[in-house]
Amino acid sequence: MSSTHIVTLALLDSANDKDPVVREQVRKSILTLGKQQPNKVLSMCQDYLVKHPKVRHHHYYCHLLYLKIKSIISLASDEMTRSKDVVPDWQQAASNILVAVGNKYINDIMEEILSKFQPGILPHFFVVQTLASLSESNVYGMVPFLNAILGTMLPMLGMAKQDNMKWVFSSALSHFSESILEYLANLDKAPDPTVRKDTFSSEIYAAYDILYCSWLQSRESKLRLTVAEAVGSMSHLIAHDKLEEQLPKLIPTILSLYKKNTEHYVISKSLCQVLDASVNMGSRVLETQIDSLLTTLNQQVRQSDRPLMAPVQCNVEGATNTFPDRLVMFVLQKLENSNERIRMGSLAVLRHLINSSTSIMESKKLLILASIRQPLADHSNKVKKRVVQVISAMAHHGYLELEGGDLLVKFIIQHCALPDTYYRPGQRPSDPEEVTNEALRSMCDNTLHLFTTTVGRLTDVLWPMLLYYLTPGQYSNATAPLCKSLTLLGTKKRASQEPNFNIDFNEHVNLPSPHILMVRLLVNGSFPFRSRGHGAPSLSLLNVISPNIHPNAETLWEKEIPALLSYLEGKGPQLNDPGFLAKSLVAIADDKWSCQLALEATRYLSTYNQSLEEKSFLYRCIGVTLQQCSNKEVVQKQLQEMLISARHNDAIERAGVAMGIGLCASSHLDATLAKLDDFGKSDAFKKASGIFSLLKDKNDLDVEKMKSTLILCYGYVALHAPEDQILSRIDSDILRSISNFCLLLFPQALYKDTFNALQELLRNILARDLNPDGLQSVFKHIEEWLSSGQGHERERAMNTTAHILEFYFNNLHVKNMVTFHNLGSLLGRLAPRCTDPNPLVRRAAIDCIYTLLYIQLRYEGFSLDYKDDSVERLITLRESMDNPDHSVLYKTCSELIISKRLPQQQLNTLIFMLIEGLVDSQSNCSRASSVLLNTLLKNRGAGLQDLVGSHTHWLSHSLQVKVSVAQSILILATQHLQTVINTLISYPLPFDSWSCEMWIALGADSKLASQIMEMLMEKLNIMVPYVDKKESMMRGAIIFYAILLCQMTCALKEMMLNGQSQEAVVSLFPQLFSSLLVRLGSSVGVTLPKDINSSGTNRKSPTKLAFLQEKCSYFYSRVAVEALRILLARAQLDHVVKPLDQEGAWDKMKDPQQHITGVTLLARAMAKHAGPRLPAIVECLCPCLNNIYECQRVTITAFFSELLNHHVVTELMMMDVLMNNMMERISDPSCTVRMLAVRGLGNIAVGSPEKVHMEGGGELLAAMSSGMEEKDDPGKRITLEAMSGLSKVLLYLDKKNVQLLVENDEIRCASIMLLGNLSKFGSGEPVFKDQIHNVLVSLLLHLSDPNLQVVKACKYAMRVCAPVVGSELITTMFQNHLHEDKSLHYGEFINDLTKYIIQDFPGMLNFYHITVIQFFKSNWAEVRAGAAMFIGR
Repeated sequence: MSSTHIVTLALLDSANDKDPVVREQVRKSILTLGKQQPNKVLSMCQDYLVKHPKVRHHHYYCHLLYLKIKSIISLASDEMTRSKDVVPDWQQAASNILVAVGNKYINDIMEEILSKFQPGILPHFFVVQTLASLSESNVYGMVPFLNAILGTMLPMLGMAKQDNMKWVFSSALSHFSESILEYLANLDKAPDPTVRKDTFSSEIYAAYDILYCSWLQSRESKLRLTVAEAVGSMSHLIAHDKLEEQLPKLIPTILSLYKKNTEHYVISKSLCQVLDASVNMGSRVLETQIDSLLTTLNQQVRQSDRPLMAPVQCNVEGATNTFPDRLVMFVLQKLENSNERIRMGSLAVLRHLINSSTSIMESKKLLILASIRQPLADHSNKVKKRVVQVISAMAHHGYLELEGGDLLVKFIIQHCALPDTYYRPGQRPSDPEEVTNEALRSMCDNTLHLFTTTVGRLTDVLWPMLLYYLTPGQYSNATAPLCKSLTLLGTKKRASQEPNFNIDFNEHVNLPSPHILMVRLLVNGSFPFRSRGHGAPSLSLLNVISPNIHPNAETLWEKEIPALLSYLEGKGPQLNDPGFLAKSLVAIADDKWSCQLALEATRYLSTYNQSLEEKSFLYRCIGVTLQQCSNKEVVQKQLQEMLISARHNDAIERAGVAMGIGLCASSHLDATLAKLDDFGKSDAFKKASGIFSLLKDKNDLDVEKMKSTLILCYGYVALHAPEDQILSRIDSDILRSISNFCLLLFPQALYKDTFNALQELLRNILARDLNPDGLQSVFKHIEEWLSSGQGHERERAMNTTAHILEFYFNNLHVKNMVTFHNLGSLLGRLAPRCTDPNPLVRRAAIDCIYTLLYIQLRYEGFSLDYKDDSVERLITLRESMDNPDHSVLYKTCSELIISKRLPQQQLNTLIFMLIEGLVDSQSNCSRASSVLLNTLLKNRGAGLQDLVGSHTHWLSHSLQVKVSVAQSILILATQHLQTVINTLISYPLPFDSWSCEMWIALGADSKLASQIMEMLMEKLNIMVPYVDKKESMMRGAIIFYAILLCQMTCALKEMMLNGQSQEAVVSLFPQLFSSLLVRLGSSVGVTLPKDINSSGTNRKSPTKLAFLQEKCSYFYSRVAVEALRILLARAQLDHVVKPLDQEGAWDKMKDPQQHITGVTLLARAMAKHAGPRLPAIVECLCPCLNNIYECQRVTITAFFSELLNHHVVTELMMMDVLMNNMMERISDPSCTVRMLAVRGLGNIAVGSPEKVHMEGGGELLAAMSSGMEEKDDPGKRITLEAMSGLSKVLLYLDKKNVQLLVENDEIRCASIMLLGNLSKFGSGEPVFKDQIHNVLVSLLLHLSDPNLQVVKACKYAMRVCAPVVGSELITTMFQNHLHEDKSLHYGEFINDLTKYIIQDFPGMLNFYHITVIQFFKSNWAEVRAGAAMFIGR
């Protein structure tokens, strides 16, 4: 029990005290509590009186309570209607009190309200509002009053002229209609069950006639919507014959409202009620309206990605119930339309139809199934999302069990397998409503799970059909949800021992065999964290379906698989050991089954062509399976298939084949060796013309890779075969078989003889073609091994290269002058290997370079025994290869290559090879390539003028080594700056990551960065920003200049991102700031002509055009703004950047509508936080004020205008320069520039008031005066700025100057005219109304001004301002008497006007008296006389 309850009970018990003083105090206390918690105290008083009927004075308390209620009602009513004007907050609160009390005391409330709702008198706004609210909150209490209320209200409707009264009457009629309908729907609870709908029909129809014929056509959107809502509610109460008569006009009218209003909810609700009423009465008119209804509703549905709104659902249901066939056909026809929005809307409707009209749709299921196929092929993820929702609805209503339902299941599974959405680095979806692949995939996952768990009728549809989708590779990403669903289905069927749990694979021919299912699930389990974590679900499913795989596996798997799942939960390593398979095959113990498993697994290998690690594991599984096969024929056939079908070019697959064959050899050594021998002698090897096919193209190395596979197979055979059998077979079988092959892969001890034989053969081949071409034909088959990831492979390749180079040198006889044209390519491949991690490779690389350089000397004419000191240094260097000094090594190799004066024509090849070496698998070697490349460019780059562009292009493909590439570009730029700049600047917009990195790199050298920035700024300042569209001959130039300017701006932006560019940025800050600010001004709102593609030879690609036409404006301005922001940050002006970030200035600068505001904020921040930098900036910007481009002048003038608002311009002695520039801009052709110039001149009074005070402000006053007289001023912006500036200047002028200003008739006349013109924009604004009253006295008194023009201006201003005053009598009087060309009897006019003021504005009389008294000291006697007359009246 609360403290209030206890206190109140105690007071009630004391209320019968004998002492009247005590009783009075108790009464006051109860009243005090009642005010704080009225409901609780009143309720307790009532309960107390019921329980104590004999208590003394109980009638007193009842009367007391009742009087209190009555007083509350009266008080609230008076407060609500005290003011004729609408005061929403206060009056709404009073209305709420009346509504709350009306829930219990409706009769008292109605007595009070109806006293203020009298016939023939337009009631207060909130009286009608309160009646409407009461009808909603107390239906049973209000409906009995409504007939009388409606009778009183109908005549009032014609009296309502203001939109707010029309609105409140419409709202009330809507609430009344809803209340009546609720009352009629619950007559069993109603106090008067005799009430009928026809009681209200005539009044409602009469009101409807006014609302429909007059108010629904209002221009005010809010009123139209409220009237529409009321018409919808009233339609149920209109007599059937009347409604039938109105429907042909009413429905089209409501439909037309969709085009006039942006808020469609209310319209749809109204339409729904009208349709509901017409359907309930069996209207025959609807059929003639169905086409327009369907078309309009379809448009509403497709306008949003959101689910159907309730009113739209209602309309769809109404059409469905009345015209089901036409609606369904309409929706299905719309599905054929490929437009995304139309198709999405149709799918939303179809889904709703399926869910809400089950009985009607039953006969149309097959038709819908056939029609849904077209959206299934749509490429839009938004459409697919709607399709999934429709399929989900269809599943719950029995569609998927029908023929064709399997296609819908397939669609769901296909989209469970979607890959992740690919975005380029830094890219974000442009459409905020985009449906990503991830979102769609997740939705399909959930849908499949719901099919499995909540749609019981689908169990026999999904089982065992879903098994089909487990094995095709394209569904691999859907494996996890598929396995989870199948596990749930299988577990349920297995637990309930349903007969169809056991699958007859002969009957279900489309399903994968149990062998393939086992293979797929086992491979998934071995790589458990791939394909969205398919390992655990796959193993769980394998355990559930074990009886369907093989009955003998059930016991083992129930024990082993849970242990594997527990292991996976720990996120352990991949379970890629086929030991589980070996145990399973032993438990199955079925030779025929195992042979079939091997056969089908081999056929299934191609499924994993894109997943080589899984394929390698499957090879091992096949090897384990073949171990269990006793059928020799099957074993040999599968070994042959593995060797022939393998893709030998891939090292992972080669290893997998070899491991599988090695595992097979543990049980079938003889058969395995025989098959390997047969394979080595097969036609696949005979296609090669020699051991290494040295004369073939580089990409035709299949035979060599097959030999690699074969040798590898022998190695794994030796590893896995039984020891007692293999030892006797190594010499007799294995070595004999591989003696004809040599790979660079295996340990030298095993293959020494074979390797020597290979070298002998290579010598013989080279001897037949001993020239640079012959050397290259041999080397090209070895070079790929030089960069192998395996150290022993690189070692063998380098030793072989050293051997053939030595043979070439020793047998070289130079008779004619022949160019050693491949010196550059050979050096480019071999030099980086001098830093190889393997010391043996490093030694061999030194030997190769040593020999190569002597070969070059031989071609230059030196003798065989000639010794070159610089080359001989390599011998000393070779001895330190175990622990080399890499810096010395880089330097030595670089000097050798340069000192030997490599022919200029070979530099290109060498550079290309070194660029390829930048991505070498060994980091030391890629570093060596970088050092050699950069050294070469530094020393020989001057002669590469014609090749700079191509080198830059090659470097663009080496982005993986950004640092090295950037350094190379930097070196090229120091030698060929203009060429490098032209090349980089030509890359398309937006710059890709490589282009950005290169520009950032160019900012690393401060001196070079300064040169580049100056070059770019020079071009930015002299090139035209755009060409006017009418100059069709220059149309091609529009693209060129627009893009080039933007490219240069992007380049500046990226360079400044490099922290090392700070010195250059600081030194060039004024020029950079000025150039970028002007660039920003000319980039805002840029729009290119749509027909730009028609300009002859300047045709651009569709992609480029789309970028230019659709993105140019935003992109261009964004680039300029970002560059400006980076400039400020790089110049360490963070205190400037911070306020700009906080105020959103950057976005404003990009927006054409807010550009001036953004530039103003920029100038303000610079003035406050970077004052010392401004003089140089102003000096750079001043010449640009004379540019022919308005956009640039606007930006600069806005910047200068705001600077004048700050005292810093005086401190830095910039005032005269800025002021003179603003004075010149007053005559600018652009209205905006003139307006900003006037604003700037006005700002002088704020920024430098002493300037105004000392110089008298003559020039400023003249400028302001000129601005107020501006005729070419469409929006009166110049005039407004002039008046604003004048108000600032006046504060600092002395009396003499002000007197001159006040006495200036032209200024007074212009000001009064401006006031009149402004009134056109202030109608209805309370603030403006107050301002008009403030100046009304001044205007009235100046009607007697000695200057005739001032008098005319006053008449004009008062006439146009009259509607704002708020008095119809005064408005009429002003309109009739105040004409510029007519005379006015001032005394009579003032006499009549004062009567109207006293009548309509009694509360303002004191204000007018005070205002008039101030004019007794006017400079003009006529005005003083008028003031005396006015006060006397």
